[in-house]
Amino acid sequence: MLGTGAGEDLQLESLMTPHCIDLEATSVRDLNQALHELNGTQEKSDWQITNPKGRHAVAVGIDAPLNVNIDGHTGYYCGGMNKHATITINGNAGPGVAENMMSGLVRIRGNASQYAGATAHGGLLVIEGNASSRCGISMKGVDIVVRGSVGHMGAFMAQAGRLVICGDAADGLGDSLYEARIYVRGKVAGLGADCIEKPMGAEHRRELSGLLAKAGMTGLDVAQFRRYGSARKLYNFNIDNVDAY
Repeated sequence: MLGTGAGEDLQLESLMTPHCIDLEATSVRDLNQALHELNGTQEKSDWQITNPKGRHAVAVGIDAPLNVNIDGHTGYYCGGMNKHATITINGNAGPGVAENMMSGLVRIRGNASQYAGATAHGGLLVIEGNASSRCGISMKGVDIVVRGSVGHMGAFMAQAGRLVICGDAADGLGDSLYEARIYVRGKVAGLGADCIEKPMGAEHRRELSGLLAKAGMTGLDVAQFRRYGSARKLYNFNIDNVDAY
């Protein structure tokens, strides 16, 4: 039985066929409740979600190795706080997709709106289209691979993890960066404060090759990428750097 916010009990059979939920007939609240009932388990079942139609907070807070397929576009925070699950969005994703993700995989077959992967601690976020502004803002260990281009302020205040951009990067890339690594194949319109280009050694080529393979993006030459990172001049206040703050 699933409870609604109004206290009504709805039979599982009336909401879904086995592991298939139509969001035209079932609320996002009830969907997430069904998923959360498996949290802390080793359940590996498949879930098919249809008619998301831009709804917010779809499949958030999962803590089990589920396989969740979403057919259509999602709104804010889809896949937020994900842990262990594999979530595939067969469409575009609104702001904050995979926000604060801890582990697992979130894959977007289309484009991602603002601050994709914000504050995410781990796991892999794959965006097969383009990403908007502040992709990877304050990322704390997640790996993000974008097949297309990324908007302004990508990896703003990124602390740890890797951001791979197979297309171009807009202005302000890596502004106020900490120890995250950024790889870009295309053009960079401008670097943010304290972000500089760094040498691309054998270690970095191996790392990048592994990330691309993990994301399922084959046929790309790692020699075409450049690496960016922190100049480490903003870690402590220095009056000589005041114009960079």
